[in-house]
Formats: sequence, C-alpha cells, structure tokens
Amino acid sequence: MTRRAMLAMLAMVAGMMALVASGAPNVVAADAPQEIPLTIEKNRFSPEEIKVKAGAPFVLVITNKDGAPEEFESKSLRIEKVIPAGKTVKVSVRALKAGSYDFVGEYHEKTAKGRIVAE
Repeated sequence: MTRRAMLAMLAMVAGMMALVASGAPNVVAADAPQEIPLTIEKNRFSPEEIKVKAGAPFVLVITNKDGAPEEFESKSLRIEKVIPAGKTVKVSVRALKAGSYDFVGEYHEKTAKGRIVAE
C-alpha cells in the first residue's frame, strides 16, 4: 500500500470516528424495510389484516402480550417463529408478489389468525 493510500485510509477512519464521537444521529438507509407492529393478545392477532407494498421487504414487530408463548406461522411465507410471553420479536419478511398470505398462531389456530395482503 502506498503512503498516499495509507494516509487517505487513515483520514477516512478518523473522519468516521469523529462523526461517531460527535453524537451525530444514526443514519438510516432511505430504503430500510418498513416496520409493521403486530400484537398477540388473548390468543388473537391485532390487526388481523396487514397491508404491505408488493415488491418491498418489511419487518413484522410482533409483541406477545399474553402469559404464554405463541408461534407465528405462515406456510405460504415459510416462516415459523416462537414469540415468548411478554416479549417482542422482529421477523424480516422478503419482498412479496401481489396477493394474500395467511398466518396463524400455531398454539391457538382457532382464534389466532390473520393475513398479509401485498398490493
């Protein structure tokens, strides 16, 4: 590595460290996936229907307000995730084609139902 390249790299690192030390706010990418809240309470999902933009990934932020764990399951999305009692878990979902994608709470399938509609 040439001396000029080494100095340029050191200057870049010093600049990044100065930015962090200055307390500058975190930079978020303009295309960061949208976070969508989903709650489990009394063995039901709320909201039961979530609308998302087709072709754009997103993150479900699932909060379990019940006293027992629940498993978020969607066979069409190939997602299974246990949400412990009283906890919040983030689940990344790939960009979807337009359509409807069902999900259930596997431990309470009769009451914990919902769907994601990609438009």
